[in-house]
Amino acid sequence: MSLVGASSSPESGVLPVEQYVARLDKKRMAAGMLIRDDRRRVLLVEPSYKPNWEIPGGAVEKDESPWATVKREVAEELGLDLPVGRLLVVDYVRPQDSRPEGVIFVFDGGVLTETDVAKMVLAEGEIESAGFYSLDQAETRVKPLLADRLTTALLAVEHGGPVLCEQGRPVG
Repeated sequence: MSLVGASSSPESGVLPVEQYVARLDKKRMAAGMLIRDDRRRVLLVEPSYKPNWEIPGGAVEKDESPWATVKREVAEELGLDLPVGRLLVVDYVRPQDSRPEGVIFVFDGGVLTETDVAKMVLAEGEIESAGFYSLDQAETRVKPLLADRLTTALLAVEHGGPVLCEQGRPVG
């Protein structure tokens, strides 16, 4: 039997690639940046459109890579052109709060100096405030899932990452 020139037909039971792709599950993707200060505190932003604080970042748009997303989002939210550092965390999250399952990427944004912080310009209408917080302080502002992801990301900074996670917690 030759596979060269094989065609898809209803009789063969093989779906055309377009139909196969249309049946695939869709997952959301997002990318965030772990930015720290010299005291190992993490930068959190307070969005205007939801109650919980976040790390800088956001949803991956059509035809955009996660690393391009995080660079764009940090520029939009903070007015900073930071290099995207190494990948720290890949986190699979189950469906929740009417959102479909997804994959979240966290990249290293390094340590900001006081000069860097002074250059920050918060996105008007989107980001109410931003600040550096210890993990204990962050836990009172972010969802538990992000608190776990932050803990894991900080460990990845120290131990070399990246870390594969499910629901913010390392797997394997």
